Formats: sequence, structure tokens, C-alpha cells
Amino acid sequence: MPRNLRIVIGILSVAVLIGLISLHGLHNRIQKMAETETSEGQARREVLEPALSTPTDVRLKARIYWAAGVDRCAPVEMELPLSADPVQRARQVVHVLIADPPTPEQRTIPPDTILMGFYVLPDGTAIADFSDALASEYPSGIMSEKLAVDSIARTLESNVSTLRRLKILIHGQEVETLAGHLDLTGFFDLNPPGLPPGSAPAANSASSTETGPAASPLAVTAPATAPALAPR
Repeated sequence: MPRNLRIVIGILSVAVLIGLISLHGLHNRIQKMAETETSEGQARREVLEPALSTPTDVRLKARIYWAAGVDRCAPVEMELPLSADPVQRARQVVHVLIADPPTPEQRTIPPDTILMGFYVLPDGTAIADFSDALASEYPSGIMSEKLAVDSIARTLESNVSTLRRLKILIHGQEVETLAGHLDLTGFFDLNPPGLPPGSAPAANSASSTETGPAASPLAVTAPATAPALAPR
């Protein structure tokens, strides 16, 4: 092999090696920045919305739905202190959904998101009022937006059996879409699965109604006029 060719190959090899090292370093820096932003977001949210505890809390098994790929979520069973009150229990499980994903890749809700209010109407309709971060800090796209709403809906229906449908508000207002794609003007059906006792805790409520036919939590029903919400 000619000497000049060996020199060129050597220079190219060194350049490739330097490029790989630089790329690896850049990846680590980006990952560290993302982890720092997540930690800062969680810290801000914890100050504004600390974990909720009530006098009726009992440690029970809960099912929290986090991402299990780019287009679906799956339950993670964990033991949590859960309230006997349906509204407080719903707030507790949503708090865990936002604050404690097992890994950054399993997160479905931006860490800055705050559940500003949660109400349950007599017909079992849940009204979840989230801060602007749920929409403004979420990546736009139909699959990612469905994943976010699906994780909220499935977490609620698996842990609070009296909820029948879900309405999502952003900062107290109805919005047309979550981040440009998923329609939020209707309601998302909640149909708790018939799990054996202990599989998913169920909150008791005097306003409980019979469960309708099974349906996906992302099935949107037509908007309806709802009673006025109690002030936060």
C-alpha cells in the first residue's frame, strides 16, 4: 500500500474516532440537560402541588398507566396511600402519574404540569383541570397526545370505580385540542374493568351508577351542558 494512502487512511481513522467521541459526549450532555430540566420541573411542581394526604388514607395497590412505547400505555402496580374519598383519591393517583414515572422514557405528562382542580359531578363525570404546561410543553402529534390522555383516563378508571367519563380543561377553560391534534371539546368515556377485589382499589360514592358497555377511554362523547363547577 502506498505511503500516501496509508497516511490518508490514518488521518480519516483518527477523524472518525474523534467524531464518535464528540458525538458520545454530545449525547451525554443532551441527556443530562433533559434530566436536569425534568428534575427542575418536578421540583417546581412539588412546591406548587405537594403530595396529598387525607385522614382516610389506607395503603392499597394502585395501577398507574405510564408509556410502554410510542403509542400505548401499560399499568404499573404499586402500593400507595389512597383516600376513601373519590375526588381526593383521583388527585392522589394523578399526582403520582405526573411526579413519579419509573423512567424518563415512561413519562406521559410534562413534569411542570399541575392538577389545578378536580371535580366529580353527580352523574359520575370527572372534570380534571390542568395547568397550561399539559398543552404548551407537550410534543404535538396525534399519537403522543392520545398517549397522554389515555394514561390519565386509564389511571383514573382503574383506581376510582365511580367515574363514568372525563372532561379535561386547561387552566379552567375548554380548549379545542391538547397540542394541536387530539379533540378535547367532548368527554372521554371511563368504564372501569371488572377486576377481582384487590386488583384495583375502588372508591365508594353515593352517586355511583351502573357501568355501561365497555369502551375505550379515548372514545369521545358529544359535549353536554354540565352543572356549574364549585370554585377552587
